[in-house]
Amino acid sequence: MSDDEAPPASATAERAHRQERSDRPTPNTYLFALTDGGGTVPPELGVARRLVERGHRVTLLVDESMTDQARRTGARVRPWTSSQTETLRDWEMRTPTSLARGLAEAMIAGPAPEQAVDTVAAIDEFRPGLVLTSAFAVGAMIAAEARGVPFDVLMPNVYALPAKGMPPFGAGLAPARGPLGRVRDRAFGAAGVRLFDRYTLAPINAVRAAHGLAPIATTWNQMQHASRQLVLTSSAFDFPAELPANARYVGPVLDDPSWAADETWTPHDGDGPLVLVAMSSTFQNHVECLQRITDALGELPVRGVVTTGPALRPDAIRAPANVSVVASAPHRLVMQEASVVVTHGGHGTVIKALAAGLPLVILHHGRDQADNAVRVTARGAGIAVPRRAPSRRIAAAVAEVLGDDRYRQAAAKLGEAVARDAAGTALVDELEGPAWDQASSTIT
Repeated sequence: MSDDEAPPASATAERAHRQERSDRPTPNTYLFALTDGGGTVPPELGVARRLVERGHRVTLLVDESMTDQARRTGARVRPWTSSQTETLRDWEMRTPTSLARGLAEAMIAGPAPEQAVDTVAAIDEFRPGLVLTSAFAVGAMIAAEARGVPFDVLMPNVYALPAKGMPPFGAGLAPARGPLGRVRDRAFGAAGVRLFDRYTLAPINAVRAAHGLAPIATTWNQMQHASRQLVLTSSAFDFPAELPANARYVGPVLDDPSWAADETWTPHDGDGPLVLVAMSSTFQNHVECLQRITDALGELPVRGVVTTGPALRPDAIRAPANVSVVASAPHRLVMQEASVVVTHGGHGTVIKALAAGLPLVILHHGRDQADNAVRVTARGAGIAVPRRAPSRRIAAAVAEVLGDDRYRQAAAKLGEAVARDAAGTALVDELEGPAWDQASSTIT
């Protein structure tokens, strides 16, 4: 063959095949232990999906409510036998004490004993080199620690554990300024630790003792025993702080939930700016709030699309002529046409909107939503409105964001970093890289 001649097609294909094989990592075995946290489900399953697509062996332990979505990842799926996460009726919990007790019973300490038993059995059967857990799946963490298998904790939101410089989680506070601000953070942080420990520490230590492990000093110590805390957001979105050495920002996972990903969507007729309303995928007693938002859009020269998600029926909302109410629509498509997003402030919706360069109007309800809202407003990328605000105030906020281009510019600036981190390889690099080899070498 002369230098000018091309190799046969078969030879070219063979070289490409050899290159493809050389780019693939050696298959590893991962066990995920996940609980249904509503908005946390799509990103956590998205991590599993990425590993399956890379050719790894992945098993998912999940709540029964997650099994249909979990099977779509291509992984082996096994429901928990008895430790199903209960629905947290946090809108009925009027005080921090009742909320801490409810979290402990429904999501943290309550499921932990059976969760640990299930995870031990799965570890013994599948022999994973690494266990990945939801942030509240402490029983699974204990099981991995007891069996000598490294575990990573998935955090699909802003960094939630106490850290120097980070405002206390859940309070919706901006970073501290000066000595008084630092005193504020220490006081709030210490009070939060004591409050959760009151309801979770003794039962967690009982599970640890049952599996031959020494007690821990605080509930959060269990998560700090992880090989890595994988923070599924952009460091540009979170506030800067001194995080522990095992914490990693690995970028957000922007996957739509499976119940919305396959939907089709057609824009509402008209030429006004499109406003997407996306509230919680779990019930947060938000029907009245969603109705006031819908009424607000009816007062404006806009096209509105309201997605109710699986928590509500679309016919629960009365829609004016310029607003369509649907059970679901793929946000990645709607956001290509939208000008602003109105939301409860869940991390998934907020981070997707920013990645699309869209400003937000946030009516935060609870959980991590006030924390997400303050990170948006501190960067000038949107407005926060009380969840009980009347429709005229909501309409005024939407009109302000639409009428002031500075909100869009700030959202686009922040969104560039968010989109870059979402498209990056930090997550897969962590799970396949040198840390895997170190983790596997510790298995007993």
